[in-house]
Amino acid sequence: MRIPTLIVALGLVLLGGIFSNDVAAADLDLSRAVILAPQEATKLQKKAAQVLVEEVEKRTQIRWPIMQQAKDNTAPVIVLNTMEGLAKTEFGQPLNKIKDWPAEGYSLSVGADDQPPMVVCMGNDERGLLFAVGRLLRALRMSPGQALLPDDLMISSAPQVPLRGHQLGYRPKTNSYDAWTVPMWDQYIRDLVVFGNNAIELIPPRSDDDDLSPHFPLPKMEMMIEMSRICDEYDQDVWIWYPAMDEDYADPKTVEFALKEWEEVFKKLPRIDAVFVPGGDPGHTHPRPLMALLEKQAASLRKYHPHAEMWVSPQSFSDEWTDIFLDFLKTEQPDWLAGVVFGPQVWTPLEKLRAAIPKKYPIRRYPDITHSRHCQYPVPDWDLAYAMTIAREGINPRPVDEANIFRLLYKHSQGFLTYSEGCNDDVNKIVWSMLGWNPNTPVIEILRQYSRYFIGPQYEEEFAQGLLALEQNWRGALLTNQGVSTTLAQFQNMEADASPQLLLNWRFQQALYRAYYDAYVRSRLIYETALEEQALQQLRTAEPTGALTAIDAAEKTLMQAVDNPPSPEWRAKVFELGDALNKSIRMQLSVPRHGAIAIERGANLDTIDMPLNNRPWLQKRFAAIRKLKDEPQRLAEIDKIVNWTNPGPGGFHDDLGDPARQPHLVRGPGAKTDPQYFESSLLGTSIRRGVISTNPISWWRHAGAMHNAPLTMQYNDLDKQAKYRLRVCYAGDTDWIKIRLVADDEHEIHPLIDKSMPEPLFEYDIPQATTADGELTLTWTREQGVGRNGRGCQVAEVWLIREAE
Repeated sequence: MRIPTLIVALGLVLLGGIFSNDVAAADLDLSRAVILAPQEATKLQKKAAQVLVEEVEKRTQIRWPIMQQAKDNTAPVIVLNTMEGLAKTEFGQPLNKIKDWPAEGYSLSVGADDQPPMVVCMGNDERGLLFAVGRLLRALRMSPGQALLPDDLMISSAPQVPLRGHQLGYRPKTNSYDAWTVPMWDQYIRDLVVFGNNAIELIPPRSDDDDLSPHFPLPKMEMMIEMSRICDEYDQDVWIWYPAMDEDYADPKTVEFALKEWEEVFKKLPRIDAVFVPGGDPGHTHPRPLMALLEKQAASLRKYHPHAEMWVSPQSFSDEWTDIFLDFLKTEQPDWLAGVVFGPQVWTPLEKLRAAIPKKYPIRRYPDITHSRHCQYPVPDWDLAYAMTIAREGINPRPVDEANIFRLLYKHSQGFLTYSEGCNDDVNKIVWSMLGWNPNTPVIEILRQYSRYFIGPQYEEEFAQGLLALEQNWRGALLTNQGVSTTLAQFQNMEADASPQLLLNWRFQQALYRAYYDAYVRSRLIYETALEEQALQQLRTAEPTGALTAIDAAEKTLMQAVDNPPSPEWRAKVFELGDALNKSIRMQLSVPRHGAIAIERGANLDTIDMPLNNRPWLQKRFAAIRKLKDEPQRLAEIDKIVNWTNPGPGGFHDDLGDPARQPHLVRGPGAKTDPQYFESSLLGTSIRRGVISTNPISWWRHAGAMHNAPLTMQYNDLDKQAKYRLRVCYAGDTDWIKIRLVADDEHEIHPLIDKSMPEPLFEYDIPQATTADGELTLTWTREQGVGRNGRGCQVAEVWLIREAE
């Protein structure tokens, strides 16, 4: 078969440096297509053809034959080859003139007018051919019995970010991965390759996890070997996240043990390209013994994988350790070290880290795309109702946020392998992979390709917009976010039209689960907020009706949230979808139902009914009031409840965890430009692991500052003649961190104190000198430079009380 003029045109396009995206004009029907592969195809070229054939067949029930020479001059032909291979043909001679072909790049073009019609997938190299096939799959409109392609498709593309990958950890802590079989891993890695992924990070048999999981289909080491083999078949770079967890690497015996243990992994895996050792979480070793250990481990690694690299991060290092680490790199500049990793708990911003380390060391990003709170990139101002129910590891498509996080810093690194703990972050993985290929790709285009390929062309626009809507569900106050109901209605429309096959599609199930879950939580929030207001109104009648009568009525009102909850059909649907996800993709959304390792690990079916108002606290107060013998005492305690937020005449009250009730909090640049909160205050919650607190709901949340940054409140227009008293509640999830308060940068209100108390309310006189000008600045700081996760400067509630003359 002769190679048509399409190859010549393609060569001219490449020589001219022309790039054009696919713009649909008419459709070329490829239902009868044949694949033309090289006569002496390599292993990876055969894999590219296999991926194309199998993925098309899954969606169309059409199996394209693979040939070395086409026999039917009427059937469309899909040419799969590298540029080098095509350049050897008579009509591919223009390709010989192209120099410095971008690695991993490809060209994809359609010759609809050729006889027969032809599609050319040409890789700049063998890996590029695999990515060309991926791009073709994403462009096809596939449905049962049909495969259509825009007939004017002409793309020439190469990745702009060299390293594009994701961590896939087979370990008990994850919310799905530990139950995946070898075929499931093969399919998921293939899915990532289709979207331009070129690296996978594995986790060794010993990490900060349990040794066993009831869901394991294979022992850890056996599965790690299988995953390394699968990656090699798709030519994915194999990284290992290898924590150094032993207590004392200054001890020669500990070093000897670690060398033997790691070597067993190195020699068993068929492929390793790099090892990344985090400085902490888990493990916490002084940088000097740590670097000495890694030098030995690097030598051991290269005995079995001669070109493999060793990387390290200053994760959770204190200021002192960070200085030692940076000084070591500058003075020693070891050749055994390949690069430095920037990820969670690194206290130095990426731009500054890049400037601080020698240029010979590239930086790799390790962004957390899997968690929604208590993490590197929390959901900005996430409503407490979501933070309590969906919690830390829920299904979390955040395409706009992830694109912003990627684009802010990608020029300071050579690429990324993301931190993932399950398939809950599937959309985020695809966003990072495609932006790694081209950082300017519009988010909506990424979602359209995701939807077209994984859900189906008939839902391309609806599902893509639905994913954006799910992210919008998490914006702002849930109580007033009417878009949540609209999002559910849109997904219900897709659900009603969906085929049985689509209803079994785990990616479709995930989006449905979130749409129903969000709507159910909002329904409960509206209902329980109204119940609490009604109960408070009943408490305000305590004096004429009697304290005990009032609290009985209020408690009966509050208990309607339990006895007569709203929207039971939505709750039932959430559980139905949760069980479906457990069957389809092994998601463990419940500890008792699915065997999740812990509630905090994505088991949000177990937290779906968490109280969304002050019912637990009020019931605790009611029980105490009932024990009082004196009616005036009972009325006084009720008065404290109904006037909880009242600071008195001329005073101020801030609920710092509520964006609508923190007028004096200094927020800083904000998540748009500072998503890791190096310079901004962030909102968080102190409730973890599904524990129901009996504290006021205002103590379940807080404002905080990260690392060494201060948390600041600014008051203006105060009474210059008055004296003020401060009442403050310290809360948060790291109550072991000490905190200090200063007024106007020079008056210490209190030194570093332990804020861990059963009821952490503190009161202090404010020096009148600080308010004499009508203004007051309050600044909290945590213990400086101690490392770890950087949290601890966390304040829940503040009253500034104007004292009576």
